[in-house]
Amino acid sequence: MRSNKTGARGGTYVHRIAHLTSEEKGAPDVKLAVVILAAGLGTRMKSALPKVLHPLLGKPIISHVLDAVTPLRPEKTVVVVNPHGAPVRDALSGRENIVFAVQKEMKGTGDAVKAAVRSLAGFQGTLLIVNGDTPLLNADALKRFVRLHAARKEAISLISFLVDPPHEYGRILREHGKMVGIIEHRNATDEQKEIREVNSGVYAMQSSMLGMLKNIKINPEKGEYYLTDIIGIAVRKGLRVGGHILGGPDEYSGINSREDLHEAGLILRRAIAHRWMHNGITILDCDSAFIDPAASLKADTVLYPNVHIEGTTSIGAHCTIYPNSRIINCTIGDNVTIKDSSVLEDSVVREHASVGPFAHIRPGSTIGPNAKIGNFVEIKKSSIGSGTKASHLSYIGDAEVGAGVNIGAGTITCNYDGVSKFKTTIEDGVFIGSDSQLVAPVTVGKDAYVGAGSTITKNVPPHALGLSRARQVNLEGWVERKKRRPAKETTPKGDSHGR
Repeated sequence: MRSNKTGARGGTYVHRIAHLTSEEKGAPDVKLAVVILAAGLGTRMKSALPKVLHPLLGKPIISHVLDAVTPLRPEKTVVVVNPHGAPVRDALSGRENIVFAVQKEMKGTGDAVKAAVRSLAGFQGTLLIVNGDTPLLNADALKRFVRLHAARKEAISLISFLVDPPHEYGRILREHGKMVGIIEHRNATDEQKEIREVNSGVYAMQSSMLGMLKNIKINPEKGEYYLTDIIGIAVRKGLRVGGHILGGPDEYSGINSREDLHEAGLILRRAIAHRWMHNGITILDCDSAFIDPAASLKADTVLYPNVHIEGTTSIGAHCTIYPNSRIINCTIGDNVTIKDSSVLEDSVVREHASVGPFAHIRPGSTIGPNAKIGNFVEIKKSSIGSGTKASHLSYIGDAEVGAGVNIGAGTITCNYDGVSKFKTTIEDGVFIGSDSQLVAPVTVGKDAYVGAGSTITKNVPPHALGLSRARQVNLEGWVERKKRRPAKETTPKGDSHGR
């Protein structure tokens, strides 16, 4: 059984693969099928969610595995699930060329591959077998592995790696440099435990080897069939086997606990952060930065600690994203400033605009060039024109706001009547005084003013002043008269003299 006690995590999960050798370049093209073992119950996760569906950088663990094997262009991918695997089927329903096989009882990796045999009926070629809980697999390493397997005409081969200390990984046994078997840690002698070459759990085998799965005997201690035993079976039959050292422990570590999931997330986030720093992005704290693999950034942008950039967000050059901001599926232009603790979703922010602090840009919004959306301002499904400012404490929803508009503090577009949403139009150059309510549907014309404290229910013509508050009345001397007024005497109800 493989172990996840690597003790060596850190750095980047991207292993630098050397240039292909002439042997690998001459490898024949192979027909490939992939088997992903995803039937494990994941009891150490202590979760109702299947282990392989736990999210890692915005997508399930098993999706990372599929992303690693898809570039190899397999003819078929078989995902082995347990009898309760419906959630896994549902989560992968949008993927092409995937079939599912059920491992009825949890009897080890050998039994899991047996469960996939029926789904592979008629396939002749190379099988690549990987674990569904290893999200850091590297596509380049897998490609090279398959080429080596084919070039050397091996019946079965595996990826190994060197690690010190090797903890509880299965050790690779070699004689005169040739792999002859795998010994589990608990069964190893003291001398064998010193071996630093260990099994990754990634295998390639010819489809003709599937018939040998029946020769794997049940392990009496665990009551399971170990796929590792097939190496020894192949050696005894005189077949060619191979062990190829490719990559390091991070790439092949499985997720068995929340701690493992956290560690994998750190590795992925650091790798992504280092890639972006290499491409001209300043990231002040790699461990707290969350950058989705699908996101893109341009040079000279600065990310402060605890920034989350999610989905397909695109961020332009020379932007500054301050702490605790979250940007989801947005397009951010050049020279934009996103201030502290702002949330932006499915929106566009044009060049030189400023958002925040504590602003919320909700889906369907466009913030124009040089616009300012200040603290505690919420924009929802609205277009904000060039140079427009909404600096404080405002809600703008279902609105079209022109260029050069000033939105005073406390302005609200009242867009919902309890049944339907209505549009507010604010044309270029408008000045909206503080604490104003614009009751949609309503239009404020070009260069018009709205007086502070107004509730606007009718259109305001261009160049007009819209004013709806009550007239102010000042009562001279009122305070002195109030102070001179004698207090009324009152007798408490039910006092002690009452009858």
